[in-house]
Amino acid sequence: MIQQNPLMGTLLHAVGGVSASTCYVPFQKVKQWNWNSYWLVQATFAWLIFPLIVGYITVPNLWEVFAESPFDLIVKAFLLGSIYGFGGMCFGYAIKHIGYSLTYTISIGISAILGTIVPLIMHGELISKFHEPGGNIIYLGMLISLIGISLCGVAGYRKEKDLTELNKESGEKSSFNMKKGFTLTLIAGVLSAVFGISLEVGAPIAEIAGKHGAGHFEGNANLMLSTMGAFATNLVWFVVIGIKQKTLKEIVDVKGLGGKTIGLNMFMSIISGALWYGQFFFYNMAHVRMGGFKFASWVIHMSMLIFFSYILGIVMKEWSQVSKRTYRTLVFALAVLISSFLIMTYGSSMGTETIGH
Repeated sequence: MIQQNPLMGTLLHAVGGVSASTCYVPFQKVKQWNWNSYWLVQATFAWLIFPLIVGYITVPNLWEVFAESPFDLIVKAFLLGSIYGFGGMCFGYAIKHIGYSLTYTISIGISAILGTIVPLIMHGELISKFHEPGGNIIYLGMLISLIGISLCGVAGYRKEKDLTELNKESGEKSSFNMKKGFTLTLIAGVLSAVFGISLEVGAPIAEIAGKHGAGHFEGNANLMLSTMGAFATNLVWFVVIGIKQKTLKEIVDVKGLGGKTIGLNMFMSIISGALWYGQFFFYNMAHVRMGGFKFASWVIHMSMLIFFSYILGIVMKEWSQVSKRTYRTLVFALAVLISSFLIMTYGSSMGTETIGH
């Protein structure tokens, strides 16, 4: 029997949020590689190698679990994961145009809404969950979280305006491109929610893994299917692009780039992959502890991700040139997000205590 502990679940969601918000930072240390080469290597580790290794270690009788699982669920989880694969690409490209903070706000904000509401509608639980003990508190926390995400978006737009004014004064050309970035993040947000739906569709497979003794790690079974779908999409896309642009060879071009550079690039790409995988490893660890309100896991996790991405943006001085008004908006938005975490955790605790009695 898995012990329900919403507070611990929220803390684990926070760890996953830190992992997700930092997963693209190592790319800054990659030298003489095209973006496509970096992305292909990190995707291989994030969506194939790490899920396979960790799944095999943590889920007893893994292949028996899949043999006992309905084949249609395996296929659906994989296909939904492959659709998300396009979202991952768009997300990565968007960061290059509008930075970490704004990319995370728009795409993950959309994902938080759709990834939470759609599964509830699928199961016909949108109204019933509200009437359960603590349910109205959870919904209030979700609403406040969305307000916080929106305020982060306002801060992002104000940042764009501030940077535009500064560039006019200095005569410098900014790489900030809101039009391209917004389009990419919009696509990434919708398809990121599809990943959450993929995990929800594969939940019965996780339950079978739990019966085999996987315990808190039961979610690693269906996570493998979702990530392998994402990997399949990225593998095809970036191999084709690599062949067309003649960049594939640089991954192993020891003679041209030097063994030290190749080694550093590989290491940084693997670290990126580990951090990306880590976000959903901890998501699964948190999800099983959330009691009767597991549906809130997605919005909590996504809100954590946005919160820590903004903290990262501050640390990386993405907000060093903005006005005081913009900075105050950002700080207020982060405070609203923190309050939403506390409210949703309290609501989950109420539901768990009632079930316990």
